[in-house]
Amino acid sequence: MSASDPTLFRGEEVLDPARTFLCAFDMLENYREGAESAGAIPHVRRLADECRARGVVVAWARADHRADGLDFARALTDMDGKHRVFGPDHPRPTRPPHGQGDPGYRTLAELGQQPEDLDVPKHRWSALHGTCLHPTMRSRGADTLILVGGSTHVGVASTAYAARDLDLQVFIVPEGLTGREEQRTFFAQEVFPRTARVRSTDEILTALDRHPSRTGAPA
Repeated sequence: MSASDPTLFRGEEVLDPARTFLCAFDMLENYREGAESAGAIPHVRRLADECRARGVVVAWARADHRADGLDFARALTDMDGKHRVFGPDHPRPTRPPHGQGDPGYRTLAELGQQPEDLDVPKHRWSALHGTCLHPTMRSRGADTLILVGGSTHVGVASTAYAARDLDLQVFIVPEGLTGREEQRTFFAQEVFPRTARVRSTDEILTALDRHPSRTGAPA
């Protein structure tokens, strides 16, 4: 019995800790203000600690861009991350605001990242694009990804779509999401339920505790 069993619905789901990864996306010093205003930090800390204690691999996806812009995304957009329209007085950038090694790219200290956790430097929005995350999941036989962090409508959404296309089972925890409130609400209520399963921290931990490895029942 596993989370992929189609007969199991909300309140019945079972998550195998050995086949599950938790990915916290861009919970970094550079984005502290957004994480604090969303109230996500204590929820992500609790989920990371509790998942790790149950044998789930905790992964920390983090932006990691060259300061010279050599790996900068070339896709053109109409607005920047604060929804300001580009124009003659606000040109599109050609390099990131921060480069590799910048202290702002460190995971928030109060989240308690541990040496045994998986560090996932990334160069695009998706934590699965050109990173170690999916190969590491495959090497451990993992097929389930829990997502928190932000911003919701950018990095988390991009990773959720990519995970679905890789046939991974995806769970998204709304209280652990960051970014603009209207996007958090819209995606958690209208978009993610069509892409993944939206569950609370308590529901995730209960599903993990239902697995025979936790209950002592025969597998």
